[in-house]
Amino acid sequence: MPEKKSDPPAHPMRREIIDFAVSLPEAWEDFPWGESAAKVKKKVFAFFGVESSGTLKLCVKLPHSAKAALELDEAEVAGYGLGKSGWVVFEYGPKESPDMDQLRDWVMESFCAVAPKKLAALVE
Repeated sequence: MPEKKSDPPAHPMRREIIDFAVSLPEAWEDFPWGESAAKVKKKVFAFFGVESSGTLKLCVKLPHSAKAALELDEAEVAGYGLGKSGWVVFEYGPKESPDMDQLRDWVMESFCAVAPKKLAALVE
């Protein structure tokens, strides 16, 4: 009987960016459609993809910085029509080390775009 191929380990920075996202006011981690997402007031502000992919995937709403972000090689317009609303996907391979400060900035921008104004004001 052939051995089952195991899934690659999660990207080493994946948990760090998720923990940052859920540390924002009234945010929590949810698992819609089998992937990790950060929500505030029942609205998603960040998707993190599937842990077993071995990559770090981040999909966020960037109303102010999407144009500049999309010039990066690791960025692309989000699918499912989300791109029309400023959603951008970033993907990093298992051996890539993205700039964590930049990832936090993008998560924060997305949080502020989705959260009620009172909550957004707490972090702006």
